Amino acid sequence: MEIAAVGRDDFVQGFKLVGVRKTASATKEDLEAKVARMLEDPAVGILVLDTGDVQRLSHAMRRRLETVARPVVIAVGSTESEDLRTKIRRAIGVDLFK
Repeated sequence: MEIAAVGRDDFVQGFKLVGVRKTASATKEDLEAKVARMLEDPAVGILVLDTGDVQRLSHAMRRRLETVARPVVIAVGSTESEDLRTKIRRAIGVDLFK
């Protein structure tokens, strides 16, 4: 299971520096296609996106990101719509914080 990051080039470069091997630099035009490709990759267990990029995705893709159990999608940025506890509970079906 691997961590993957999709987003602007400067966003992705930071993840490359810390050793994340699965990355995809994306422009506004091809962001949704690259996110969809990562969702289909069975090796990806965690997908990291910028919060601003998540808001640029279509409603259908955002809904898919919210409902998919694997990979766990984590939006990194100034605001998040869901806390980490909820994401973990959705991904593995157990509340680890209890």
